[in-house]
Amino acid sequence: MGKLANGWVMYPVSASEPESKIVQQHAQLVKRIAQHLLGRLPACVQLEDLIQAGMIGLLEAAKNYNVNKGASFETYASIRIRGSMLDEIRKGDWAPRSVHRNTRRIAEAIRVIENQTGRDARDQDVAQNLNLTLEEYHQLLQETNGCRMFAYQDVGLEEDLVSESSMISGLTPLDKLQQDDFKRSLTKCIESLPERERMVLALYYDEELNLREVGEILGVSESRVSQIHSQAMVRLQSRLKEWSLT
Repeated sequence: MGKLANGWVMYPVSASEPESKIVQQHAQLVKRIAQHLLGRLPACVQLEDLIQAGMIGLLEAAKNYNVNKGASFETYASIRIRGSMLDEIRKGDWAPRSVHRNTRRIAEAIRVIENQTGRDARDQDVAQNLNLTLEEYHQLLQETNGCRMFAYQDVGLEEDLVSESSMISGLTPLDKLQQDDFKRSLTKCIESLPERERMVLALYYDEELNLREVGEILGVSESRVSQIHSQAMVRLQSRLKEWSLT
């Protein structure tokens, strides 16, 4: 195990000399992506683990990059690095089964309520459907957001599926049509979210603010932002049920 010029540990990998040079030149890219992801993950995920996984992704990118694909190496490598980190997180399976179970319960309750009423399911509606107090329901949302990373895979699509698949493995016309259909459905569902949920997602993902900063803008606590975020993602999961891969 050696060290890179920037002081970060280089985990042992098998690479040719040109590939090793590329890896060292782009080590800071791995660090930036790891730090960006870390800010959205629970404390149990360690920066060093993300960097190790990212280095493997970077090496794979160095081996497989094809200049004729049209993308720059940094763009291609970023996708492989991020994908490698996300794969490592998923393999860890650190979200308790109860989190997945409760998420499915909430999503199903939202789906039933909205199908019956034709309007957005409110916190009180979902709590009543689950035979919970409002405080207990909010606690469930808090645990859900605190224990797992919500991303597009939770509503049936890997976060980088569109860009990674088209760049790395190639898409059939049917694959491309299905992905375009999903993006349209996802966009429509996001636009149909209650205003506060839509605003939280926009500030958190588009503006890349943290939960505290979002709370300051909305005039609510950080924990309340976390609850709103969780409910927005579960609502999307409910409304995109037909796209679920699981």
